[in-house]
Amino acid sequence: MTFELTGRSALVTGGTSGIGRATALALANLGAHVLVAGRDPRRGDEVVRAIREKGGKADFLATDLRDEDAARSLAARARELAGRVDVLVNNAGIYPFMATDETSEIDFDAVYALNVKAPYFLVAELAPDMAARGDGVIVNVTTMVAEFGMSGMALYGSSKAAVVLLTKAWAAEYGPRGVRVNAVSPGPVQTAGTAAMGDDLDVLASAAPAGRPGSADEVAEAIAFLATDRSSFVHGALLPVDGGRIAV
Repeated sequence: MTFELTGRSALVTGGTSGIGRATALALANLGAHVLVAGRDPRRGDEVVRAIREKGGKADFLATDLRDEDAARSLAARARELAGRVDVLVNNAGIYPFMATDETSEIDFDAVYALNVKAPYFLVAELAPDMAARGDGVIVNVTTMVAEFGMSGMALYGSSKAAVVLLTKAWAAEYGPRGVRVNAVSPGPVQTAGTAAMGDDLDVLASAAPAGRPGSADEVAEAIAFLATDRSSFVHGALLPVDGGRIAV
């Protein structure tokens, strides 16, 4: 076990399940004090307990990232608990697949509130502190369908396409002051959230060279790489973790 993140704190949104949970565990294994943010206290406490049982440090922060106030409040509570936030992982998101003509304004606003507005104002709140220290890391979680069109994914894909552009813009804005901003772009991943897709997940994954869905742990490893100094010369990058789907 290595401890590349000892003495550093990491805020992981959507950290109670799926990719977020795996990321919280991975960063804790590297020595970080992990702040697990999510809506479900039961699942949050389970993640914290799993980390502490292995000798790691973690705390749960209950949040419902619906607007600017919620994002700024979460950032403030994270700073109060850990002293500062060194690593921000913008993972929380929703991914409804629906036809454009079946999408309501409520659906639209909910997706953009969590997938775009929440990370935007978390960065607005936390990146200036990182820049003032001359050190910090932001990792955004996007999706392969932000890179190409797919039927039924206009709403979800477009929200994550916004995050791809924000990643590059934030790298330009904060990179010169020591803050590295990058993103990972997962393909089909087996999680509790995608279980409802059933065989459709395998069909989607079959189009990629890997020919299978990925695991949350595989995506978490990519996030951990971007969170550590192993990626010290990487700024504004989009790292596909999609089994090669973007290549074909």
